[in-house]
Amino acid sequence: MRIADKWQDYKILETSDGEKMESWGGTTLVRPDPQIIWKSEKSPAWNDADAFYHRSEKGGGWWEYKKKLPESWKISYGDLKFIIRPTGFKHTGLFPEQAVNWDMMADMIKNAGRPIKVLNLFAYTGGATLACANAGASVSHVDASKGMVQWARDNAQASGLSDKPIRWLIDDCEKFVRREIRRGNFYDAIVMDPPSYGRGPGGEVWKLEDCIYDLVKVCADVLSDNPLFFLLNSYTTGLSPSVMAYILNDVLCEKFGGVVSADEIGLPVLKTGMPLPCGSTAVWKSK
Repeated sequence: MRIADKWQDYKILETSDGEKMESWGGTTLVRPDPQIIWKSEKSPAWNDADAFYHRSEKGGGWWEYKKKLPESWKISYGDLKFIIRPTGFKHTGLFPEQAVNWDMMADMIKNAGRPIKVLNLFAYTGGATLACANAGASVSHVDASKGMVQWARDNAQASGLSDKPIRWLIDDCEKFVRREIRRGNFYDAIVMDPPSYGRGPGGEVWKLEDCIYDLVKVCADVLSDNPLFFLLNSYTTGLSPSVMAYILNDVLCEKFGGVVSADEIGLPVLKTGMPLPCGSTAVWKSK
């Protein structure tokens, strides 16, 4: 497991019985996490958390605030700054475990010795976009949600990266890639963080396990002749790191050579020192 252990402004304080208690820049939130099946003894600090997210049996849920919090606030990771805002679906606008991938991508871009064009698909609030742009890449940031793209732009402004070569695109990711292929617009690196499940504007059902192989194959055709990396994330427990590695090997290695690695990624839990698994990443790299 690769662990995002360089955070200063974010910490998982404790975990127990389906919940994690986190510090986001000093604001303490308790949120559900289905992987936390252990029932460790909770310290009294749980009672002092600033806000608790409760799931609804009908889907979604709501926040219970123990004290008045600002609508949003900022935390930092190195040079990058992120706006944190609790949403109605338990999320805060950031997945801190992805910091291990931000660092890895930034290192590859800085050491490439050439200009790098990155395509960030399902790009959410822009963590990978900011990390790649800050490392010197030009980035096309694609997400179907107008609100998420604006949030990402706000994060770029907060990080002092508004003048970097970033294209902000509100679009269906697969349709955008197919148009880029037709236009002859190719990329040296791809970051892909697709949802586990969703519906398209025409009611089309997206299920990651059923769709991911075909999507990777399409995206392989938008890579340049000398690509640098292809990074694939998953939060679906049914899609193991080894399965994702197999897909990237099958689609990319025969065409481009290179090597594939895959791991769980996680975050340290302050109370125990043990890592909490938070998802999986497979990455193809050129040799």
